[in-house]
Amino acid sequence: MTLEDYKNGQVLLIDKPLNWTSFQVVNKLRWNIKQKFKIKNIKVGHAGTLDPLATGLLIICTGKFTKKIDIYQGQIKEYTGEITLGATTPSYDLETEINETFSTDHISEDLIRETTKQFVGEIDQKPPIFSAIKKEGKRLYELARAGETTEIKSRKITISEFEITAINLPKVEFRVVCSKGTYIRSLAYDFGLALNSGGHLSALRRTKIGDFKVENGTTIDEFIANV
Repeated sequence: MTLEDYKNGQVLLIDKPLNWTSFQVVNKLRWNIKQKFKIKNIKVGHAGTLDPLATGLLIICTGKFTKKIDIYQGQIKEYTGEITLGATTPSYDLETEINETFSTDHISEDLIRETTKQFVGEIDQKPPIFSAIKKEGKRLYELARAGETTEIKSRKITISEFEITAINLPKVEFRVVCSKGTYIRSLAYDFGLALNSGGHLSALRRTKIGDFKVENGTTIDEFIANV
């Protein structure tokens, strides 16, 4: 690919590895394009954040295509992952330590599958306190890490599919198809509550954004080798 190709605009499908932030991926790709073509700068941005503890599809736009980021961000997304029942964490995932434990003795496979129905369609969802949403100029996760409590308003989101793919209590594997703005961490937490227990997200992978699929993406190393 030529420098003009990157400047005119490319959509790069990256399979984000575990423990990388979306920002780190953008920086890595931008740095390698700059090094390859010996230029001072080029526009590179991502169309939808993935948490560091999540893997999977990250759409990266270059050059003129950075103007299309909002279009890609608004598309339907698909995730697969794992919820661990019987325990909660402040971040709703594995970023923070377990803060409460609950019984799972009453939870059956039938109850798990029946409970998913509560979360299909348009629902109200509160984002996690450990999120990048801004309130009064500060990211919520900054307030959370400082020990500050803050009121978070719920927002309307749509979950079109919530499928349980495997049950091995306390682990429950799932597939979700959802709208922009959906927090799968919040879904895991709320799902645990609905089961009269607790729950947190213990694994997450984004598999689709619109018509883009993670199996058509490349790793960061593959991109660098072929930039």
